[in-house]
Amino acid sequence: MGVRIIGAATAAILLSSPSSFALAQSAGATTQRAEFEVASVKLHIADDQRTMMVAQPGGRFVAVNIPLRQIIRTAYQLQDDQIAGGPDWLDTDRFDVEARAAGMPGAPGIELLAMLQSLLAERFKLTTHPEMRELPVFALERVRRDGGLGAGLRPTVCPEIAIDFSQPKPCANISSGFGSLTLRGMPIAQFTQYLAPYVNRVVIDRTNLEARYDIDLKWAPEQQAPAAGPASGLSTADRDRPSLFTAVQEQLGLKLEPAKGTVEVLVIDTIAHPTPN
Repeated sequence: MGVRIIGAATAAILLSSPSSFALAQSAGATTQRAEFEVASVKLHIADDQRTMMVAQPGGRFVAVNIPLRQIIRTAYQLQDDQIAGGPDWLDTDRFDVEARAAGMPGAPGIELLAMLQSLLAERFKLTTHPEMRELPVFALERVRRDGGLGAGLRPTVCPEIAIDFSQPKPCANISSGFGSLTLRGMPIAQFTQYLAPYVNRVVIDRTNLEARYDIDLKWAPEQQAPAAGPASGLSTADRDRPSLFTAVQEQLGLKLEPAKGTVEVLVIDTIAHPTPN
């Protein structure tokens, strides 16, 4: 079964510390670039307007009817306002991409993101540079003055282990679905990386919580699930869930406060329509 690239406001492969990895990759060239073995890139011209973006075990990546901006932010693990510059067609033209890596066992990971970045550089002539800019963010803060937390945020019983998020273990486990996010043995600073795609802003940690936690968060999505059908397909119980912002407060004892923050931004220097297959 494929692993869906998920998110509420943005589709992304959710990985450990994505933004730092992605922009570091763009800032300097590596001696040996990771590349897909085969890749097809086409402008989407079919009448079918359904969209899909999925990463599969073994290093296969498929996007159907996807704007290029969405593919870029997936490759670099960013939010919309972290991508600056570029022509209008980044949002209007849609593309079909099918790419396959050679000899990549297991679930999709950071290597696949590096290959996707290489594909953008080769086929779309994408060049970029990072900049620090002040942007709207959400600050994750505690609600209760006494320091109390919600039932969905509990100190983990997992032992102290070296966490490798590319190979999930029972005590370093992340699972997500349409309107749900479950994490085990997770530092709060890391949790913000997984929460950010659902609010389409960078989330900064101001909780001062330094332990690792088991986190269970469920909410009623406000829009269509990426590649998973409309929200009307939810059960009655699911539709009765609170909004994401209310769920964070009620279930975790935390809150998302609008704020300003200095954020690393990917600036597009050059980009072009794709070269033929």
